[in-house]
Amino acid sequence: MLQLETQSQQEQTPQPLKSTVMVIGGAEDKVHGREILHTFFTRAGGTDARIAIIPCASREPSAIGDRYRKIFDEMGAKAIELLDIRDRSEGEDPRWQEYLEDCTGVFMTGGDQLRLCALVADTPLMEKVRMKVREGKIVLAGTSAGAAVMGHHMIAGGGSGESPNRSLVDMATGLGIIPDAIVDQHFHNRNRMARLLSAIASHSDRIGIGIDEDTCALFEGDGTIHIMGKGTVTIIDPGNAFGTNEPQVGATDPLSLYNLRVHVLCHGDRYELRQRTPHPAGPFTNNG
Repeated sequence: MLQLETQSQQEQTPQPLKSTVMVIGGAEDKVHGREILHTFFTRAGGTDARIAIIPCASREPSAIGDRYRKIFDEMGAKAIELLDIRDRSEGEDPRWQEYLEDCTGVFMTGGDQLRLCALVADTPLMEKVRMKVREGKIVLAGTSAGAAVMGHHMIAGGGSGESPNRSLVDMATGLGIIPDAIVDQHFHNRNRMARLLSAIASHSDRIGIGIDEDTCALFEGDGTIHIMGKGTVTIIDPGNAFGTNEPQVGATDPLSLYNLRVHVLCHGDRYELRQRTPHPAGPFTNNG
């Protein structure tokens, strides 16, 4: 079951997610149809939307923040604020706390997920965002680095193009918005299947979610993930029968992973987290 919890309670008292959380694989269309960004805008209230942009994952936060500000302004958002945080102390700024009171949507941009967490994790600002998501009062979206931080266990970096092994993935603590998931982004575009498998091998109580570019896994409060965009979302479910040699081998030795369930879903497909079952958008071939 999809659950939301405060950072200090992530392993103890999970609470159900009520808001929409949009986890975007990066490089979403910002020019033409803007389907994913327009969905965020619509879910946040459309022309009544009051949007907060958090660009601090980027080393050029003003530039990337202004780009998203322009997009949402062109769509007709009622109010847009750029939370240009350069120091953790700014996460206590009462201006942002006040703005978040009436905010309807928060958008976290791409960049470096470690930088994003270093600046906002456990700050009053992020606790306010987490609380409002938990209460169903805002729509939260994150793209690229802003997607990677959604889980409690976060992929901070690593390699690609190898067999799964422990050294292929660097893990850190994320923001815990969707603690059941380990998210990877730019997924098939950067050949990251092996590193997500490596992460799941050491955290088999979580579910792996790999999201391609210009693709979104849209988490709903009822435990449903809707897939939208041009690419695919890969779901890796270890399940109860999962096994691995991960504890017995060296850091660079290849990993064995047994009894995984893997689903590759595209636009219109759904995935039910409570039952851990996929639902295709239309007819499909079953060769079983």
